[in-house]
Amino acid sequence: HVQLVESGGGSVQTGGSLRLSCAPSGLSVSDSSMAWFRLSPGKEPEAVAAIRRDDLTAYTDSVKGRFTISQDNAKKTVYLEMNSLKPEDTAMYYCAARSSWSAHLLTASEYPTWGQGTQVTVS
Repeated sequence: HVQLVESGGGSVQTGGSLRLSCAPSGLSVSDSSMAWFRLSPGKEPEAVAAIRRDDLTAYTDSVKGRFTISQDNAKKTVYLEMNSLKPEDTAMYYCAARSSWSAHLLTASEYPTWGQGTQVTVS
């Protein structure tokens, strides 16, 4: 059962930007903390960024200074602003939610609620 919906993916040139959005698809969703993961062929899922309700954030080293995670608590929507994109950023990006607050980069198994993903391709 999909409870989150991602949007904003696409194909861009190296150095370009994209803004991903993740919003609830129903009336109920666990969103005490949110995160973005990415998955590419031959790699394990990677936690990209996480954000807590009070806006405390965490990022994986490879995106620090380029990506920004933010949220609209009223709309329960989380965003990922991606700048200076590189080919290695190419992946399917997923948003996820959990009921407990965390700004650590947790593993995917820590997040019970997921979206369907949005593809990001950088060439």
